[in-house]
Amino acid sequence: MEGRVSLQGREGEISVRVWPNESPARLIVLAHGYGEHIGRYEHVAAALVERGAAVYGPDHLGHGESDGERVLIADFDRVVADLHAVVELARHQHPGLPVVMVAHSMGGLIGARYAQRHGDELAGLVLSAPSIGLAPVLAPVLAQLPAGAELPDEPIDPTVLSRDPSVGEAYANDPLVWHGGWKRVTLEAFLAANEAVDAGPGFGALPVLYVHGELDQLVPLVVAQPAVHRLAGEDLAEQIVPEARHETLNELDKEATIGLVADFAERVTAK
Repeated sequence: MEGRVSLQGREGEISVRVWPNESPARLIVLAHGYGEHIGRYEHVAAALVERGAAVYGPDHLGHGESDGERVLIADFDRVVADLHAVVELARHQHPGLPVVMVAHSMGGLIGARYAQRHGDELAGLVLSAPSIGLAPVLAPVLAQLPAGAELPDEPIDPTVLSRDPSVGEAYANDPLVWHGGWKRVTLEAFLAANEAVDAGPGFGALPVLYVHGELDQLVPLVVAQPAVHRLAGEDLAEQIVPEARHETLNELDKEATIGLVADFAERVTAK
């Protein structure tokens, strides 16, 4: 099956992109970040298909071509449930194949919560600049807002994504990308999800690859790294990409990082 399929999510239809492989050795499920959509991972999926995977990735609720008010997420556990439905779809279409999750930024928050709840169903987890460890940062921001007030309308600066200017230009001109500011409900849900991850269990024996840009301004390394170290077990591989910004999969040296992801997926699904 190629192209897009729709699944009934917890709060509406979820659009899922499928990158097929005629004889896959593994399944990879992608989880994208805040305000973007799964189409921005075309080059990542193509490289992983070439390395033997069938790849699936949803547009999360309120993102891309899925239902919902734009970037409005009131409960991240519902998004985790949607992602679980995507994994079940992939398994139904390819019975018996191991699953690796590749999760970026907000997707990394979703992926971390997924691993706490369904980690025994995964062969490996890749966390790319995951939005975890942020509770001490988010709580004061929300506490200072008057009751009922919205956040300032400050969109993400495209230049913080990558040192490659073409990445920021494409992002700024992409009609499926959200170009507005944060919504209070979503930020409150971000805080609640971070607190849930902090209070939840570690990943146990689940193999984890953690990738982060050294100069990430959106999710600073100093915030996320301790959270990853606390959650991951003994099988933790880490790659801090020198001088890279938030999207290491879209950076100047993206081929090396994507290759690292493919290597990890092959290792943890080898039989």
